[in-house]
Amino acid sequence: MEQRRQFLKILLGFFSLITLMFSPFFSLIRGAYSEAKRVILPKGTKMESLIGKAPEELDTRNLEVTHLKDFQTMGLDDYEVDLDKWRLQVTGKVKTPLHLKYSEIKALPVIRRNVLLICPGFFALNGDWKGFSVAELLKRAGADKEATNLKFYGPEVDYEKMEKFPIDEVLNEKVFLAYEVNGETLPRKHGFPLRVVADDHYGGTWVKYVYKVTVE
Repeated sequence: MEQRRQFLKILLGFFSLITLMFSPFFSLIRGAYSEAKRVILPKGTKMESLIGKAPEELDTRNLEVTHLKDFQTMGLDDYEVDLDKWRLQVTGKVKTPLHLKYSEIKALPVIRRNVLLICPGFFALNGDWKGFSVAELLKRAGADKEATNLKFYGPEVDYEKMEKFPIDEVLNEKVFLAYEVNGETLPRKHGFPLRVVADDHYGGTWVKYVYKVTVE
């Protein structure tokens, strides 16, 4: 009987720990720890020196913005969107699916942040990205409170790309959608009309030509 009680105590403690690990409070602790261990990059750091680095380990507050003419890109760079037909779709676990015109997304509350993009082994650049919070779309669509992930799709072709992110990164605005970079409309080769900006993620996950967001 005593052994059974000890076993139940251990089991209860295990499940309590699991519950704590997934609580908002523990998420704040993890986030604070992650920020504390970042390497602060000095002003004047060369982008070439960051090609082999992990973005989540870097504090980029001192980095200068890369000139748009020096931006490199990977993957598809010539997809053309007809804005008269294009719509941003918000689907999945939502009460009200959305189909938003370009003018409607430009009217959403703005996010503007410098975010580092690293394509390992190829290039690194630091852009001044302007767009909007996907959290606002989730609110308008009535996303399921039990939703855990978001999928981003683009472009709308047979070989479309899809990337999935935890919903807390969207709610914390670490992942958002951009329609401008360095004060200019997002160039075609960089994903016009929308691309994912994913702080702390490699550039391979920054989906270009986004046309759909699915809530899971």
